[in-house]
Amino acid sequence: MTDEPPQLFTAIDSLLAAVDEGTVLPAPAERVRLREAAGLTQAAVAQALGVRVPSIIAWEAGRAEPRGERLEAYRRLLEGLAHRYPAPATPSAPAPPPSRDDAGPGSALRSPAATPPGTAAHRTPPPVPETETLSAPAPASNVVSQPEVVKTPAGLVAPDMEPVVPVEAPVAPVAAARPARPATSRRPVARKAAVSPADPRFPHGPLAVLDGDGSAYGVDGIVLDCPASTVPELVEWTLRESGLGAAKLSRYGKDSDPLVVLTAAAAVRLGLPERLEGHEQRRSLRLPEDHPVVKQVLKAKWQLTRRGFGPWARIYRKAQGTQRQCVQLAILSWDALDERSWPGVAEMEPADIARVLGTYASRVITPRGSTAVSGLELMTALRPPTKAVRDAESGNWVSGHNAGSLGTEPVDPAPPEATPEHPVVVNSGWTGGFLNEEAYQWVRPVDLLSDEECLLPFAVGLDLNTAFLAAAARLTVGLSAPDHFHAPTFNPKIPGSWLVDLSHVEVDPRLPSPFTPDGTRPTGPAWYQTHTVAYAQELGSNVQPLEAYLRRETGAYLDPWHDRLKAAYVDTLADLGVTKDLDDHQFLAVMEQHKQVDPAMAAVLAAIKATVKGGVGKLRERPQGKAYKEGERWPALQRPTWRPDIRAAVISKARVNMHRKLNNMAKMTGLFPLAVLSDCVVYPSPGESPLDFLPYAASGKPQPGGFRLGPTPGLAKLEGVQSMLWAVDLMEQGFNPARHIKGGDAVLDEGE
Repeated sequence: MTDEPPQLFTAIDSLLAAVDEGTVLPAPAERVRLREAAGLTQAAVAQALGVRVPSIIAWEAGRAEPRGERLEAYRRLLEGLAHRYPAPATPSAPAPPPSRDDAGPGSALRSPAATPPGTAAHRTPPPVPETETLSAPAPASNVVSQPEVVKTPAGLVAPDMEPVVPVEAPVAPVAAARPARPATSRRPVARKAAVSPADPRFPHGPLAVLDGDGSAYGVDGIVLDCPASTVPELVEWTLRESGLGAAKLSRYGKDSDPLVVLTAAAAVRLGLPERLEGHEQRRSLRLPEDHPVVKQVLKAKWQLTRRGFGPWARIYRKAQGTQRQCVQLAILSWDALDERSWPGVAEMEPADIARVLGTYASRVITPRGSTAVSGLELMTALRPPTKAVRDAESGNWVSGHNAGSLGTEPVDPAPPEATPEHPVVVNSGWTGGFLNEEAYQWVRPVDLLSDEECLLPFAVGLDLNTAFLAAAARLTVGLSAPDHFHAPTFNPKIPGSWLVDLSHVEVDPRLPSPFTPDGTRPTGPAWYQTHTVAYAQELGSNVQPLEAYLRRETGAYLDPWHDRLKAAYVDTLADLGVTKDLDDHQFLAVMEQHKQVDPAMAAVLAAIKATVKGGVGKLRERPQGKAYKEGERWPALQRPTWRPDIRAAVISKARVNMHRKLNNMAKMTGLFPLAVLSDCVVYPSPGESPLDFLPYAASGKPQPGGFRLGPTPGLAKLEGVQSMLWAVDLMEQGFNPARHIKGGDAVLDEGE
């Protein structure tokens, strides 16, 4: 048996003790009534209590509660106002349980704040049955004997914690109580609330941005008062009092640890250096082990991960039962938020930073590192490796494999799927070649340009929305270790790597080869992922593999990852005014200005795109550091999510999808691309708009099979327009016009 019942009883006793001691405040509506009855402004109350106006707003909305001395002072204020301005009689209301004689004269009109300690008059009993719900068993490495119980807010777990105030009536939707946004936001009317924390254990959302004056800015405009002056105090406050965190994304997963983002002023206040300096990139730097803050953390019996105290520091203690004890810190002035993934966010006001990160957390995942790290963590959060299963013999709940996941143990790749420095390659002496499934980087030879093409005035770039994400949809990948086969019959339904000669497949020379990243024709047998070989078969080729490494256990591992990120991408574009109901003319017009509509939401959109590409890239993370030697295992290999074969499957399908559209465009329009770079393609055009060359039916609808404009993954948008002379000049110099057509470096701008 677990210790859940004693923990729950302790929580209930803590709540009852708070009632007996009179520390439970009146309901939020009563707090507002008392202040307004006295003619006091929120600013006057804030000044008297030594807090900021947003804190009073949060207290009166029930989104936050005062602590310590401010709790006593605020309760005294409300009690005094309740004596002066008793609640009006409500004849229709049922009589309170205690008798009038027990409560004393006039008790029927007394507000909850004026009720003496120990008296139940007008107090709504704590809604314990509603805040304790039974959920599916959570995965764990230890044996458990019953399903996980989702408990009341974290503040009720231990006797020494401040109790969470019970709410007498359902709280209004978050969006309805949201204060006005800062002037930095020029957002159109929102279609939905950006963040709506529904879990009562985390009433203040997934994260907060801590400023130097102790104000912790949360989602939906709330502001908490954080008294911490050291990092250990901040960790304790976050876990015990802040109400921060997020519910798990899968029934078998784990709740997200709270994130506290530190401004430069907050970092200095906590004893941290404002900047980390060194020869390495700042994101790779760490505090030395003898730094006073590191010593404070260890002295307080907290631990740091092996990565140490860097821009994204995780501070934890071993979990007690199912209760995690971990806080994620992000230090803005240490470049925690990369400018390419989070454009402009580090320079925003704390409230705006909280809005950006809170929206990302609600739609994607609570950030726990770079967007690449978050993309990889999202895969695991949506497909946890284990789940609780009942042992047939003992009847207890034990940790078991979660079907469809990658499991708990890393799996070595097949030699052709590995990188040259991988132990599988070095230790075996493998010389049989490697997969080369990468995105396109191709430029058409200038001598294959026709005179008619060169006379066209414009070069127009099209960019496919999150092409890797579109490729991940309904993608079957291997879940088990590879098996080696000789001369197998090709099966397009089996994921794996095939050694096959595709040099005989004929492709128009004005198109890139679909089989190589640089678009050149293969010269002999090479290793290809299943989707590449299947496309050769689709083009009419008879494929005869010589060898293959195939996986018997398969599944659509990335499906929930795709679905969540697609919804996040589409919803964020909609917040910027780019919706599915726009026609192509409207779509192009709105896309031209969408980043200026709301810089905060534009930053969220950039982060989502970087999460897609970075998450796929992390599936084959290479070793880092000058001390690494070939053949040694590096930390990333310890993850079950180090899966270069899955990365190859995504990129192979994305490249095949691109070539299929290029081929169809040539058939429908006679147009051939000038260059392709990953998910961007440049065409010669008679006009400055994609509408001047994209194929449309007589009805005005886009022709299926080619490039189509739209806001969903896999559809296209305008990347940029330049003169045809500009494009040809770059091609003659050996440069790729697709890289530069929108100005700058497209690869870097997209977070690769």
